[in-house]
Amino acid sequence: MSHFLDRLTHFTLPKEAFSGNHGLTTNEDRTWEDAYRNRWAHDKIVRSTHGVNCTGSCSWKIYVKGGIVTWETQQTDYPRTRWDMPNHEPRGCARGASYSWYLYSANRVKYPMVRGRLLERWRAALKVSKTPVDAWALIQQDANARRDYQQVRGMGGFVRSTWDEVNQLIAAANVYTIKQHGADRIIGFSPIPAMSMVSYAAGSRYLSLIGGVCMSFYDWYCDLPPASPQVWGEQTDVPESADWYNSSFIIAWGSNVPQTRTPDAHFFTEVRYKGTKTVAVTPDYSEVAKLSDLWLHPKQGTDAALAMAMGHVALKEFYFPDGGKARSSYFDDYARRYTDLPLLVMLTEHTLPDGTVTMVPGRYLRASDFNGQLGQKSNPEWKTVAFDTDGKAVLPNGSIGFRWGEAGREDEGKWNLEAKEARGNTDVKLKLSVIEDGEQETQVVDVGFPYFGGNATPHFTANAQHGEINHAKVPAVRLRLGKAGDERYALVATVFDLQVAQYGIDRGLGSGAKSFDDNAAYTPAWQESITGVPRDQVITVARQFADNADKTHGKSMVIIGAAMNHWYHADMNYRGVINLLMMCGCIGQSGGGWAHYVGQEKLRPQTGWVPLAFATDWLRPPRQMNSTSFFYAHTDQWRYEKLGMEEIVSPTLSAADKAAFSGSMIDFNVRAERMGWLPSAPQLKTNPMQVVKDAQAAGLDAKDYVVQALKDGTLEMSCEDPDAPQNWPRNMFVWRSNLLGSSGKGHEYFCKHLLGTENGVQGKDLGKDDAKPAEVKWHPNGPQGKLDLLVTLDFRMSTTCLYSDIVLPTASWYEKNDLNTSDMHPFIHPLSAAVDPVWQSRSDWEIYKGFAKTFSEVCVGHLGVEKEVVLSPIMHDTPGEMAQAFEVKEWKKGHCELIPGKTAPQIAVVERDYPNTFKRFTALGPLLDKLGNGGKGIGWKTGTEVEQLGQLNGKTLDEGVSQGMPKIVTDIDACEVILQLAPETNGHVAVKAWQALGKQTGRDHTHLALYREDEKIRFRDIQAQPRKIISSPTWSGIESETVSYNAGYTNVHEYIPWRTLTGRQQFYQDHPWMIAFGEGFGSYRPPVDLKTTEGIHNIKPNGNKEIQLNFITPHQKWGIHSTYSDNLMMLTLNRGGTVIWLSEDDAKSAGIVDNDWVELFNINGAVAARAVVSQRVNPGMVMMYHSQEKIINTPGSEITGVRGGIHNSVTRIVLKPTHMIGGYAQLSYGFNYYGTIGTNRDEFVVVRKMDKVDWLDTPADDHLIRAYQSEGENP
Repeated sequence: MSHFLDRLTHFTLPKEAFSGNHGLTTNEDRTWEDAYRNRWAHDKIVRSTHGVNCTGSCSWKIYVKGGIVTWETQQTDYPRTRWDMPNHEPRGCARGASYSWYLYSANRVKYPMVRGRLLERWRAALKVSKTPVDAWALIQQDANARRDYQQVRGMGGFVRSTWDEVNQLIAAANVYTIKQHGADRIIGFSPIPAMSMVSYAAGSRYLSLIGGVCMSFYDWYCDLPPASPQVWGEQTDVPESADWYNSSFIIAWGSNVPQTRTPDAHFFTEVRYKGTKTVAVTPDYSEVAKLSDLWLHPKQGTDAALAMAMGHVALKEFYFPDGGKARSSYFDDYARRYTDLPLLVMLTEHTLPDGTVTMVPGRYLRASDFNGQLGQKSNPEWKTVAFDTDGKAVLPNGSIGFRWGEAGREDEGKWNLEAKEARGNTDVKLKLSVIEDGEQETQVVDVGFPYFGGNATPHFTANAQHGEINHAKVPAVRLRLGKAGDERYALVATVFDLQVAQYGIDRGLGSGAKSFDDNAAYTPAWQESITGVPRDQVITVARQFADNADKTHGKSMVIIGAAMNHWYHADMNYRGVINLLMMCGCIGQSGGGWAHYVGQEKLRPQTGWVPLAFATDWLRPPRQMNSTSFFYAHTDQWRYEKLGMEEIVSPTLSAADKAAFSGSMIDFNVRAERMGWLPSAPQLKTNPMQVVKDAQAAGLDAKDYVVQALKDGTLEMSCEDPDAPQNWPRNMFVWRSNLLGSSGKGHEYFCKHLLGTENGVQGKDLGKDDAKPAEVKWHPNGPQGKLDLLVTLDFRMSTTCLYSDIVLPTASWYEKNDLNTSDMHPFIHPLSAAVDPVWQSRSDWEIYKGFAKTFSEVCVGHLGVEKEVVLSPIMHDTPGEMAQAFEVKEWKKGHCELIPGKTAPQIAVVERDYPNTFKRFTALGPLLDKLGNGGKGIGWKTGTEVEQLGQLNGKTLDEGVSQGMPKIVTDIDACEVILQLAPETNGHVAVKAWQALGKQTGRDHTHLALYREDEKIRFRDIQAQPRKIISSPTWSGIESETVSYNAGYTNVHEYIPWRTLTGRQQFYQDHPWMIAFGEGFGSYRPPVDLKTTEGIHNIKPNGNKEIQLNFITPHQKWGIHSTYSDNLMMLTLNRGGTVIWLSEDDAKSAGIVDNDWVELFNINGAVAARAVVSQRVNPGMVMMYHSQEKIINTPGSEITGVRGGIHNSVTRIVLKPTHMIGGYAQLSYGFNYYGTIGTNRDEFVVVRKMDKVDWLDTPADDHLIRAYQSEGENP
């Protein structure tokens, strides 16, 4: 309403003076203030968070007005930390504060969308088919019809559909695929369940019930550091961020804390006020460098050299100090009790290809090597041996052989780290070196260690020493081994003596560096020529780091980030750092240790979530696959492989072994799958339902039939012929992920071979002239378009959506109920539905529940109760991890028999009730009540919890398979299942879990949870306030009001062994493949030469100079992965599109100035972006922050002629054989625990200024035009 009259009378309003005319009272209209009041008015505030895999796991207040989310602010009611520490709050960042923009933006997916060409054919096929399954068959059996919609993937052309229509199409595709090819051709990819557990579980439960394959993510994202399973038998466990405040010395190594750990960065700055020293180690001048006392900037990819040099300093000054000083007593005691340094390793003689003979470290000495097996009847091959201080061979508790066996066995309860001799349960002190403590007869042996620092590569400086083998003097003892009548003698040395020799420490034995200034392997002077870091800085930092750890008993910490893990030899980078931490006694000590932060990997209520997620309440085992190997095979990147395995093997291999370890990397992957080391998907060339029928026809048990058929060749594993149509993945679901826009290494190969659409691949495959893999069938022409159907669920139109056949609108993080945890803090808290899902979006739980319902209806007449064969790898944390103790024997090559679960995959027959898929999806199955639950090698009964869930959620009343079982109808029901079953959220279960572990260790651990036994956290509890979880044996730290969570704490303080071969932290890895590839001990290995710029550099010039740079993809400031990269608020704060960063020197040499359009390319593809020229970038590298969508401001590429690509357009998957090892203690497969990882930083690209910028905004040909023409309603 107008205030015109008020303005006219403003100066005539009555006024009343007071206080002697010093004050004046007026009567004015203040309605103008309502505009400000209404701006911040709201109807309610709801607690939720962002499921974006950022690790922040921040609780937010969501403000709702008139049924619309208006804005969000940070919650500030986390439970308080103890009095002497800062609180976790406030948590949040600018990215999270902008999320509500998405809900009502043009980017929001509002309706079910289908590719127009596909929908047109689907509707036509339905009119002439009896059933939806027949209609889908009609399309798939017509090659032209299939190619018609495949070739326009990524080119728009979506039309609006309905939920009923898409559910029917998807169900028909799934049923047809199961019937025609097998359920293991149906694939599902979704990452990081901790960020929204129920949303993940919705899809994985559906897939597991129908027999589909759930793909791994932690390894594929390259978040998995293989060094963690190798050293500790643990996927990843790290301190909460509050424990930084307990540290006295912190190195931030490759972790840009303020940028990528924004909610937790305050701990990093606050601890400096206590006097804690902070050091940043990054190749670029990053945000964390500004917060640190010292910045070390090694050349990218050379971190292991720097870490090894620091280890050299710590060993020399604190284990072998000059001037008659004593060794650190703390370090000495820690090394004896908690590491493998005292354990004995056998030395073996190798004849090298040049005819010379050298001794090399072999395998650990075992009880089975002795006459009488040291009195061990149970698993003597898996029990490691040491010397006591008197030089007597002893059997310490804790090795893996004590973990597994029959109940009631003699050594039950000795899987612990008590300083005891297992045979007599007497106290024992282990000997670190054979020339220390009590005297014994020794001899000094010349031992050869592989040395890779002298390997010349085009872009990295080598430091040649005395050839590829570094010889060092090692004290050893000669032992008589073997049974009576079959005796043999062997030289043995402790891991400590070998490790010290490898580091080049001078002990007066005739080898080693005389000073830190010697240019000898692993000295500070040696690393200087490789990393560029001044030796004095290395000596100072290492000395202070170790000195602090010595004085504080381990309160020195390394915060380490994904940057270190994205190199081909990632495990060498990490083991160099971990070695330093172990020798300084930092692991398991509050304020110290290894703090690896990547994705939001910590699914705290894990054991409660697994039965829901993988339907193990109904069926076991589920199908799971490691994504890296899967995508390498099925995007045909192996067809372009240029890195030969002979390039990376150990120089200490004999001539015969060198030939055995040469060839193609996919050959090693196939061998690993055949031996049961890695999973397979698809598994067998024959439909797994048909295999059961064939076994019945042959009158054989299905397991026996598979063994026989694999041996005689009538049954083949799919991995041996991934390009055969019978072995293609057919249907794929992607949810909670932007696979093609964020994590898809080798993006252009995905487009070409998996999707069959336009791509920018520049290189040729191996063709007819290059050497081919030996274990894989070669097809002259690589297939294009393996997937029949790609379905993506998302709240925004991402790159993956653009390439999909069906895009489904899922609820945003403010529109659904779910659970969220992180490794950065100890709380569990919710995602909550502040408003109903907008437009036609649905929560993931409702979407997959809809699939299950329609599938149950559509499958009738095609699928009933069916049996199928399921192959599973040999798993970590099961007795199967004791498969082959010494040699690697392959049944395919006639070395041994095919024994499922020992020399080959485990074989099971699973019965699936397809018409009752929906009933099973929405009820908790009978197996939890019957078999119980568990995780990480222990189990407990769950009958009480199942009964209580029935009371809480209600029981199913409908007749059928699920009658009387607890309901899981809604997303909140699913949340309650997780919370009720998990020891982390149910104190009664926690006590049972600790009791179960106590049976293995022989110790009582229940005191860690007894004081919270009666506590049960419900969904309504966490909606009121985040709740601190309960201590659980699933994890290696404790939740306490006096101790911040720190990984390894229970190993050190509760004497629970690490889940490794030795039960200890391992400096040494003795598996034959680890030794063959030169990685028994950690060392520096330079980046590998992937040869991706050969054949394209200066081949297609555009008139501008071309330079070659190392391609690096750090995490960005304006997005979390690809989320927020298309958010208008974040785009406004940065340059608003794809950019790359390069140094001033490199830019000048190529004639590039800031904001120029540039092109990056190699044989994998190309990227077009603007250049940011910056002083903070080291010459020789170019950075493209992960992950910028190519749908924002991206022109065409001059060299490919198509859209300028995404950061992964110039990368490609490269596998490492040591990550394929299985069936060997900690080196055994586990879903997201161990396996091949998706590295990408060894890549090089050609960079040049673009001559012409083409936005490709007109259709190129008729097939593109028709992509937009189809039946259906355009949105």
